[in-house]
Amino acid sequence: MARGEDIIVTLRELIASGAFAPGQRLAEIPVAARLGVSRTPVRRALALLAGEGLLAPAGARGYLVRAFTFKDILDSIEVRGALEGMAARLVAEAGLSDAVLCRLDACVGEGEDILRAPVHDAQADSRWSRMNARFHSMIVDGCGNRALAEALARNDKLPFAAAGALPGADSVDSDLRERHRDVLRQAQFQHRSIVDALRERKSARAEALMREHALQAHRNIMLFRDMIPSLIDEPKGLRAVGSAA
Repeated sequence: MARGEDIIVTLRELIASGAFAPGQRLAEIPVAARLGVSRTPVRRALALLAGEGLLAPAGARGYLVRAFTFKDILDSIEVRGALEGMAARLVAEAGLSDAVLCRLDACVGEGEDILRAPVHDAQADSRWSRMNARFHSMIVDGCGNRALAEALARNDKLPFAAAGALPGADSVDSDLRERHRDVLRQAQFQHRSIVDALRERKSARAEALMREHALQAHRNIMLFRDMIPSLIDEPKGLRAVGSAA
């Protein structure tokens, strides 16, 4: 049986690809039947994707696929980078406990394991998504700024804004899958650099690295831009904005 995290990645990809179109109603039973899984993990997945902003609640146990633009996505990722950059600066200034640094190092180690594997599929994306969400959450939780954390939580409700909201590359051609993996490799290098900056309490460097880190999410979204349904409006000049990342 498919794991709950794999179902989340699959549903996210179906929404991004237009298989579930903007305005379409999704309910537990038909979605579970389509995926060939039980209702329980689908219920959890739909609720999580609503929290990410991809779906909007619509009646009892139902959701509507939200319409959004590429600019919405890129803007929200940029805001996340600014907020997480501030969080990293605060963490570096205050210093992290050995226990938290150990957990961050474990995330970096897990990232190495994921990217070392010969095949990068939906399960690898699911594992990366969970690890990445933990990595970012530890930094935000460690900054001790409630207003920042609440602002980030609101921003994370926009489509693909959250650190764990990774577009999957399981059903695309090998060239796109490899470019997707290259983005993750660069993100992995940045994770290691961010942890080093936090360990050495280099606050300005930690902030700059975290802001730059958000550009990898920009790059990844732009890789999948042609898979997003044409109903999504693309603002003029967006290709140049994304390419600069």
